[in-house]
Amino acid sequence: MDTSQNTALLRALTELPGPLPARGVIHIAIRHTDRFTVVGNDLAQHPGLSTTAVGFAVRIQSLPQGTEVGIKALAARFPEGEKLIAAALRELEAHGYLQRARTRLPNGRIVTRTVFCNQPTALLRPRAAAAPPQLPPVARPITTPAPAPEPTVKPEASPEPDPQPEPQSQPTPDPVATPDPPAPRAAPPQAAAPPQDRAPAAPPFVRLVPPPTAPKPPRPPLPRPRELTPELERVSTALLSDLRHHAPQFTLSEEHVRELVPGVAAWLERDAHPDTIRHTLTTNAPEPVNYPYQFIKHRLTVLLPPPLPGAHDLTPPPARRNPVTPFQTCDGCERAFRAPAPGHCRDCRNEVAYTQAAA
Repeated sequence: MDTSQNTALLRALTELPGPLPARGVIHIAIRHTDRFTVVGNDLAQHPGLSTTAVGFAVRIQSLPQGTEVGIKALAARFPEGEKLIAAALRELEAHGYLQRARTRLPNGRIVTRTVFCNQPTALLRPRAAAAPPQLPPVARPITTPAPAPEPTVKPEASPEPDPQPEPQSQPTPDPVATPDPPAPRAAPPQAAAPPQDRAPAAPPFVRLVPPPTAPKPPRPPLPRPRELTPELERVSTALLSDLRHHAPQFTLSEEHVRELVPGVAAWLERDAHPDTIRHTLTTNAPEPVNYPYQFIKHRLTVLLPPPLPGAHDLTPPPARRNPVTPFQTCDGCERAFRAPAPGHCRDCRNEVAYTQAAA
């Protein structure tokens, strides 16, 4: 089977016109007639996309409308893992080829809608309003009136022999006037949609993810202690120099140790134990660690613990209790009731008020 394929390639190679290049790729382009997808060079030769991202972009572009292109769906169809597929989709999102948004359906279900654009740079260009098509002017034929026939003058009789009669020319037929083509009928007034009924224009493309050339925010600086005492400096230097005994990939130079000492001192100042710092810096590290200095600096900056709270911060606030109204004994009927001060109950007060009103 391979031999027949190689023979076909060699036969097609000999049919290529012109001299062939001495090195590099040689294209044998066969025109597609069905089942093909047009892919632009801006995607196929994109300098910022990986080969995996370009491959998934071409595969997504070739799928019909409504096909599931989520991470789970792509991982079930292709041999690549979910992490590699997710990284490729993030690349396409960063360059504007892909956009994923969560949408709520009328039944309340939330789904993820994926929009793919094969040429996102074209959406950033200003779009010119489409002018209404104009009909070409209709050329009308020009009719020329036929010339009137000249009167024939008979020659007078003469003794000379009569000359041979000349053949009479056939009269020129009148040109037939071509009728004008009927003018196109104008659309009725009610057919034209009013301005308020027209569909709104599509919103311009808005990039949700900053382009790769956008300036990145500055990295946070290495933490520093309030006061770098000799004791903190000694312990920090010893801890950084001893990292290579626990993890050989974290072998630091003397200059790097001096630069990282303030960061370790900030951890020690916040009562972090040296074993805790060593475990945080060396656990779950990638293999291999190409830049140990940058890796340790990043972890010292990002994973810096907060200061320990003081004793007054840990004291719970006093419980707020609602005031309780005490019980009182009615001076009239000696019934118990709640009131802030001694006196009469409600029934006694109502009876006294009724008596006074009746009097």
